[in-house]
Amino acid sequence: MTFIVRRHEALMGRIVVPVTVASLFEPGRELRFDAVVDTGAYCLTLPAAWKDTLGAVPMVERVDAELADRRVVRAELRQPLKIQIDDFPPAAGEVLFIEMPREDGGRYVPLIGYMTLEQSRIAVDTAAHCLRRIPRVDLKRALRAA
Repeated sequence: MTFIVRRHEALMGRIVVPVTVASLFEPGRELRFDAVVDTGAYCLTLPAAWKDTLGAVPMVERVDAELADRRVVRAELRQPLKIQIDDFPPAAGEVLFIEMPREDGGRYVPLIGYMTLEQSRIAVDTAAHCLRRIPRVDLKRALRAA
């Protein structure tokens, strides 16, 4: 398992990892990029400018998204898409496409949110500043509810 932790980032503890998102329906349609782990974000969040690269998907929903500064903007949830974070096993999930400004240098900053991490069975190790595979599916709460 390979971790890319950009220690030169301005913020301590910022975890940046490679991600591949691919169409489940049109082979060869994929995106590869580095993304910032953001446990305050809902799911994998990408710039709207990239959405056509992945082709058509069966489920598309227009949603309102609340940003960190409390602004509400229109966004588009598309699913299912194959999401692979670093060398972890891939998972099928949803991607939120949003109008996103570019950072200095002209690059977008995609975000990996908590839902995508959970679907991929990945946890954030805040002490070591890296991602770890969750070895088991946790059913303890489900068994208590049954």
